[in-house]
Amino acid sequence: MADEPQQERTEQPTQKRRDDARKKGDVPRSRELTMTGVMLSGAAALLLLSGPMGGSITEAFSAALSLERDLLFDPGYLPVALSNLVFQMMSGLIPLAFVLLAAVFISAASIGGWSMSFEAVKPKFERISPVKGVKRIFSANSLNELIKALAKFLLVGAFAVAWLWWCVEELLGLGREAVGSAIPHALELCAISLLIVSSGLILIAAADVPFQLWQYQKKLRMTKQQVKEELKETEGRPEVKSRIRQLQLQVATRRMMEELPTADVVITNPTHFAVALKYDDTSMSAPRVIAKGKDLIAARIREVATEHRVPLFSAPPLARVLYRTTDIGQEIPARLYTAVAQVLAYLLQLDSARAPGQRPPEPPVPEIDEDTF
Repeated sequence: MADEPQQERTEQPTQKRRDDARKKGDVPRSRELTMTGVMLSGAAALLLLSGPMGGSITEAFSAALSLERDLLFDPGYLPVALSNLVFQMMSGLIPLAFVLLAAVFISAASIGGWSMSFEAVKPKFERISPVKGVKRIFSANSLNELIKALAKFLLVGAFAVAWLWWCVEELLGLGREAVGSAIPHALELCAISLLIVSSGLILIAAADVPFQLWQYQKKLRMTKQQVKEELKETEGRPEVKSRIRQLQLQVATRRMMEELPTADVVITNPTHFAVALKYDDTSMSAPRVIAKGKDLIAARIREVATEHRVPLFSAPPLARVLYRTTDIGQEIPARLYTAVAQVLAYLLQLDSARAPGQRPPEPPVPEIDEDTF
């Protein structure tokens, strides 16, 4: 019982979980929104196309009913005439079919976006399990579908009854009109009726869309353990990451030590920090850090520098600032130009003073305000 709270889905889904669900075709969908979009789009298209469609249907019926007596006794004529009639009727419905098809895709993708996945159509044999079937029948989702079905029945029925009561005289008047005008008029009334009756579905869709989004979000929620496992998979396990950092540090240290003999000076703390600088006025605009380290690495830098006769210069504030502000391979900041120039100038003077009778110069004390870095 103590482990149960840890298994509760209390964490919000990560982006990776959302992406994995989308790859499987699991995206939020609202059948009520799709149905509403299709019904309203079909009604609007039928209302706009009632005139052309009515004319096409009238012409088709007129041609079908205007037959010469001899053609009625021709056994090969009726199949051809029937096929022509069907083709003519279907041709008039093509624009409406395209509108309905577009409405299906647009309405379905309006809340979940486009998703093409073959995993969504794979057969799942657990769906034919009688036990799971019974659970689905008495689940909260089934109760929600029942409530929506009852609400649709009541709303659509109320709208339909109100509209029929309103236009009953106009509907009965269709029988007194000429065929040429009655068919387009009937299509127009059908479109208006469908548009008004479908308006009741807007309320159902407006309530269903937030519910579906909430239910989808709830389904994707994760336990804390799932979040930890996913973090390990995406960013790597801590022990692996630690080993990788250790190897990277070893490689970087080896490269530093290989380049260290070419340094012009190593500025030290003198024990905790060591920064090696190199300056070539033909290829560099400022001295560059080619190695740096603290504690054990600093001690190793001093050892290698001593072995290769690279000068060591003790300037604790300058060493600390160089270590904090400059990475390996970067040139020193402009604010340190003067301090480093003093050190390099001193080393040049020291080389010149090695001749007999020359007095070595006094080492400079670079003025560094560490609080400004």
